[in-house]
Amino acid sequence: MRRNNLERLIIISILAALSFILMLIQFPIPFLPPFLTVDFSDIPAFIGFIIFGGGAGALIIIMKIVLYGLLMASEPIGPLSNMMAAFSLLLPIYFVYARHRSKRGLLAGFIAGIITLTAMMAVLNYFVLLPMYGIIIDQSDLVANLRAVVTAGIIPFNLIKGTLVCLVAYVVYVKIIPKLPK
Repeated sequence: MRRNNLERLIIISILAALSFILMLIQFPIPFLPPFLTVDFSDIPAFIGFIIFGGGAGALIIIMKIVLYGLLMASEPIGPLSNMMAAFSLLLPIYFVYARHRSKRGLLAGFIAGIITLTAMMAVLNYFVLLPMYGIIIDQSDLVANLRAVVTAGIIPFNLIKGTLVCLVAYVVYVKIIPKLPK
């Protein structure tokens, strides 16, 4: 029993480290604000959610953000936003999949996750994140144009990012997860 807990903790730590590394590999989407970048750091957390459950997946997300915040971040809004986006996308996927452990349940979870990610990040960016970011980096034009930034930038970005992450997660689910020890 103790060995299984240690193995589980080691795998969760490896997934968190991999998630941190993947967070460093970012790319922007053309025609959207350059501060919005896509990364695939949610994939190791997805694996943790599927293999070990909600607590492990959440721990991977939190560990990734703590590592990034301590080692890389120049401001707190980006990591905070990434953490909220990860939970907004992955929790609906996990809860829908947990009810219907099948490819169909996973696809329904992906749809729920993308919708939740897009809605949550639009609201959070409009009311909290972008105003805070504008104050920290002294971008009054960003704060003055919140509606335009959210509708023309944040919403399309999260739809695209959520779809890309879910496509990669599906490939991981089909090709890699069946080969992992449980």
